[in-house]
Amino acid sequence: MAGPKPADVTVESGSVFITGAARGLGAAIARRFRASGRTVIAPARGELDLSDPQSVRRYLDRPGLEAVDVLINNAGENILGTIDALPEADLRRMFETNVMSVWSLTRTLGAMMRQRRRGRIVNLASVFGIKSRASRAAYTSTKAALIGFTKAAAIEFGPDNVLVNAVAPGFIDTDLTRKNNSPEQLERLCGMVPLGRLGEPDEIANLVYWLASDENTYMTGQTLVIDGGFLIQ
Repeated sequence: MAGPKPADVTVESGSVFITGAARGLGAAIARRFRASGRTVIAPARGELDLSDPQSVRRYLDRPGLEAVDVLINNAGENILGTIDALPEADLRRMFETNVMSVWSLTRTLGAMMRQRRRGRIVNLASVFGIKSRASRAAYTSTKAALIGFTKAAAIEFGPDNVLVNAVAPGFIDTDLTRKNNSPEQLERLCGMVPLGRLGEPDEIANLVYWLASDENTYMTGQTLVIDGGFLIQ
């Protein structure tokens, strides 16, 4: 049969590139990979501004990215606003950050993975890429686009043993979640989840890590929902 077998390749030998690793889910994902002994490249916003295409291009021209064989597209913008009220500048910023930067990073780093015939790409989507609510039209649009991109990229990169998947978290207990919600609002969020609690960042990190590890040899093009049962209701 055509195509590399799991034993023919290893992905746990190069660097892991993670966007948005300064806090929240990104920080937990970075910790998980570092704990396994992997080298993590996690550029700060001052180095890589994902909302600025020129910044993305300049960063990708840097040397030292050739060894990247895991790409975690984690960073994202979530600016609330109704369709008739959200400023166009905010809409464009969200699409540049949540979609276009992912496309650029995948195109460049993914091409290097394909040449080596090994690699893993994990995109952080959201349950709001699958369902939505008022004032989330822009965010839902970007995350739905990311889910679609994941499927298409998996088809294109699969013959070269580059697996591409997405993770769609639900309500997660991060500093930003607690900043944006009062205790009463947090209690209501927990009441919307069958497990009765928010997810922990480390729970998301463990799933991302598995998808990007050698243990994942045959799953690609999938969006794995991890939300405590929120979407099944």
